[in-house]
Amino acid sequence: MKKFTICAAILCALCLSVMPTLDAQQSSNPGLQPILNHYATRNFVAGAVLKADLDLILQAGIRAPSANNRQPWQFTVVQNQNLAKQIVSSIVADNVLIIISAVGDGKTNGSQILDCALAAESIYLAAQALGYGSRIYTGPMDAINRNLKSDLGLPNGYSAVALVRVGRVQADAVSGASSRKDANAVVNYK
Repeated sequence: MKKFTICAAILCALCLSVMPTLDAQQSSNPGLQPILNHYATRNFVAGAVLKADLDLILQAGIRAPSANNRQPWQFTVVQNQNLAKQIVSSIVADNVLIIISAVGDGKTNGSQILDCALAAESIYLAAQALGYGSRIYTGPMDAINRNLKSDLGLPNGYSAVALVRVGRVQADAVSGASSRKDANAVVNYK
């Protein structure tokens, strides 16, 4: 518990040190807020995702950019909690999984994978913009593609590429967020 408290204090200090810069940027363009403040939720709680919100979240995925506007994706919304638990064992009541699939094996269909990743990010950010927690998973794809394609009703020839978990989040969920690398460590200007 002591290590957790120390880590939480350090994370809060890091966030506060960055906040003046982000606040200045966001005050001039509040549309950037969901992008600059997002985090991969770890602390989901029970609570329904409203149907109207789920529809908006899916629209964000449908409207994601894709190479040559191919829109190769298929979205499978998993609300059945027994099926969802087979995919993400830590799922809590009323979380929704949105599986993004495309034609191919999910490993060698490169441009479709990239397009589906863009759709996953759009879904992820839309959920957070609406006040939900969201998290992108790719780890369960092999198990889904091996064992659950028919249970999920994936179209023939399609394989799961990524999934986004959407659900309610604890009020202090930001404390579970991972720190980000400093821009100076990952950006080069030439």
